[in-house]
Amino acid sequence: MNTQDVDVIIIGAGISGIGAARELAGTDRTMAILEARDDIGGTWNLFQYPGIRSDSDMATFGYRSRPWTGERSLATGDTILEYVHAAAEEAGVTSRIRFGQRAQRAEWSSESHTWTVTHEDVHTGETSTLTGRWLFMATGYYRYDEGFTPNWPSLPEFRGTVVHPQHWPEDLDVAGKRVVVIGSGATAVTLVPALADRGAHVSMLQRSPSYVASVPGKDETGMKLRKWLPPRLAGEANRWRNILRAMAIYEFSRRRPQAMRELLHRGAVKHLGPTFPVDEHFTPDYDPWDQRLCAAPDGDFFKAVRGDSAEVVTDTIERFTADGIDLGSGRHLAADVIVTATGLNVQFLGSMDLVVDGKTVDPAEHVSYRGMMLDGVPNMAFAIGYTNSSWTLRVDLVTEYFHRLLDRMDREGAVAVTPRYSGPRTGLRPLIDLAAGYIQRGAHLLPRQGPDGAWNVRQNYLRDRVLFRPGTEKDDQLEFTVPARETAGAAR
Repeated sequence: MNTQDVDVIIIGAGISGIGAARELAGTDRTMAILEARDDIGGTWNLFQYPGIRSDSDMATFGYRSRPWTGERSLATGDTILEYVHAAAEEAGVTSRIRFGQRAQRAEWSSESHTWTVTHEDVHTGETSTLTGRWLFMATGYYRYDEGFTPNWPSLPEFRGTVVHPQHWPEDLDVAGKRVVVIGSGATAVTLVPALADRGAHVSMLQRSPSYVASVPGKDETGMKLRKWLPPRLAGEANRWRNILRAMAIYEFSRRRPQAMRELLHRGAVKHLGPTFPVDEHFTPDYDPWDQRLCAAPDGDFFKAVRGDSAEVVTDTIERFTADGIDLGSGRHLAADVIVTATGLNVQFLGSMDLVVDGKTVDPAEHVSYRGMMLDGVPNMAFAIGYTNSSWTLRVDLVTEYFHRLLDRMDREGAVAVTPRYSGPRTGLRPLIDLAAGYIQRGAHLLPRQGPDGAWNVRQNYLRDRVLFRPGTEKDDQLEFTVPARETAGAAR
């Protein structure tokens, strides 16, 4: 067993893990990043399905410290992966990554004030350990090894190809094939035009509609700002422009849901024409932003559906047959390929076992502090982004706060910091409180959030700017442990 001591152990080299590493790169703190895959990028390295792109604007999805300079407002997966690689290289953190290392268990010792992480080499099966002062979890909240597929007893009867977007085969040729995409979320809305462009005839089969909004494919205003202003100033101006616009849309949706419904309905009619059954296929029962809106760059999804190569079918699955799907309406939907764009499986902390002084931690029994730490768990932080805005906006706030918290510990000679929650523990909502099916299925696995203050997750960037502002790391709800030899009290 090999052991190496570092100040911070980061689990995951996706956009959150690289963000945390970039934040600490300019300090004298040592760190190691454990990444189970053989490349950085997380989601953007894993997902390879046709058309994969961001569903948030890149002015806010990029790091604040490295403004996005591409033309696309919603960038393709490969360009995002290139961006994350460049961001890691720029900060000199690539050399800190240990690839092919899957973290299995993290154990905290209050005696030594350290975390010991047991990790496995995914290629050889060899197990090693790494000890660190802090543990930073950048693993997101879904399973990387499998996506969610409903239990369809008759699915084995289908004789064609079945694919989940999370595991797209490199050699799948859809040209001339009849492809049924089951689902109506962002992945399905992305797949339909991409598969149609590859020569497939695509049917998007949805049990119930989702809201789809056309957005500009190019960030014309951002491009102009970069011509007029210095790079850093242009990046900040473009970032705030998009932040405020997204927040305005979200707040309008929540406060005037009927008016937003009508706007989205008119947008669909504009793209699809007055005779298209918009009410049947694009008018959900829920209000806008009860679930994330699906974005279609330059209306590409609507263009595909309006043409001859794609259609939307709102129906239920009766059973799978050898050559397709029998629907509840009595229609038979022929298929050569079935794509189950049916969502993700939720997990927290990458399914890694978390142990504090010999006791296993169940995250669902703990309350999250600022949506980035767990009450009663020392020296452990995690990155969870926004569900109603760009993920990275919150990651930036979390990593900056984390940096300042480490600085405060150093100033005070503290060896540990532990959030302490004293509020009620009944009736608490999950950390991610979203109506999406994959969140509802996995809500029991997530930490709770408290009713107010630093224990409440607001999903509001402006309010979080106040919550995470410099100086807020001086909080009575944080217990700083200082060795007795340096200070009269062991803890404050």
